[in-house]
Amino acid sequence: MKTANLAIVFTDIKGFTERTSRQTLEENQRLLQVHEALLAPLFKAFGGRIVKSIGDAYLVTFESPTQAVLSGIAIQDRLWHHNRAVEAPEQLHVRVAINVGEVRLDGNDIFGEPVNIAARVEGIAEAGEVYFTEAVYLSMNKAEVPSKEVGAFELKGIPGKIRVFHVPRAPYRVEAPSAAAIAEAPGAETMPPFGNLALSRVAEAAAAPSGAAVDLSELGQRAAAGAAVISQRAAAQASVLGQQAAVLGRQARTVGGSLFSRGVAALPPKVQRHRAWVGVGVVVLLAGVAMLAFGGDETVRAIKAVERAPEEERAALAKDVRTLIMKEEEAGRRNFLLGRLTEATGKPDDALKVYATAVKAGSRAAEDRLIEMLSHGRCDVRSDAASTVSRLQLQRAVSALEDLQEDGGPDDGSRTGLFGLSKCDSKQAAESALKGFKGR
Repeated sequence: MKTANLAIVFTDIKGFTERTSRQTLEENQRLLQVHEALLAPLFKAFGGRIVKSIGDAYLVTFESPTQAVLSGIAIQDRLWHHNRAVEAPEQLHVRVAINVGEVRLDGNDIFGEPVNIAARVEGIAEAGEVYFTEAVYLSMNKAEVPSKEVGAFELKGIPGKIRVFHVPRAPYRVEAPSAAAIAEAPGAETMPPFGNLALSRVAEAAAAPSGAAVDLSELGQRAAAGAAVISQRAAAQASVLGQQAAVLGRQARTVGGSLFSRGVAALPPKVQRHRAWVGVGVVVLLAGVAMLAFGGDETVRAIKAVERAPEEERAALAKDVRTLIMKEEEAGRRNFLLGRLTEATGKPDDALKVYATAVKAGSRAAEDRLIEMLSHGRCDVRSDAASTVSRLQLQRAVSALEDLQEDGGPDDGSRTGLFGLSKCDSKQAAESALKGFKGR
């Protein structure tokens, strides 16, 4: 049997299984067509050979580890551009994992431990990131690709710990917004995650394929039409709510005026002479009651409204709420609210990254939320939360991590990752996170 030393790349769409259960067969097929049209040309542009694809997952080989990593970051930047042009339901968020080693060749397929390791690394990779093993790090051209160690991991079925690296986010050696501009709007996506470092090397035809199996412009028109429908629905609902609010306001004014008149009439004559001041006191009292009843925070109420909205309408509503959040001057609170909004749109895993940014900006509320997410109902969210608090060295989370290490969750053991080769284990994630804390 033939063997070859190759770089192995695994990719898959985060949350794909959950999405397919909510979408029609036609919508699923269109999603996969867009996925193929965006990724396949970039694999080929960097010299990759697509070995197989199953649903949302790709297995690709490269002769050059450097080219393999460059293809991964080109894909992430290409998806960033794509996601900015479509509504949330049409967006694609992909994991990329890379390993290198000697594999067995059997026809068009490949086998061997390097393949298994790459699949395991894909299981711990985060959406929007490019993870790769120490073997890739040692063999790639470091002058072409920035890198940073994530940590050493015990991967199921693999002896010893595997050191894992990732490509850090821009800016580095590419044009990017100034540090001051980024500091003014942390958490806001003002540039591609990897600064087009690899995408700029690709011919325009590969970066934005024209003769692909799916007409991307047509899909864009469909997405725009869908957005218009959502906007019309939101506008209609806003109109109805506005009319209802006006009616309630008139009723409240009538009833309130009547109650106020009766209340003043019941007061002693000396007090009645100062009815204007009594009115001011009543207004202040009612305002206080209203703040208690409605939370006293316009932004928080708006986020809760997104959370309660029908799923197909959340993306349109979230845009307006995001605009409101960006008016917050304090960075920690702004990013905490962005995290809550991300959760409200059904993306708790993405919210973890935003909360991490908020914690770095000094948000105590974001710390509390990260700790709460260690008991989330989803195994992958608990596991990612454990990794996040460990990276942040959030000592307040140690007790919650110890509880997670002991109890885990009801869905521990569920299949995840490429081809279902990985199992989610939040207990093990908590154990690894605790080992990452300094001074323990």
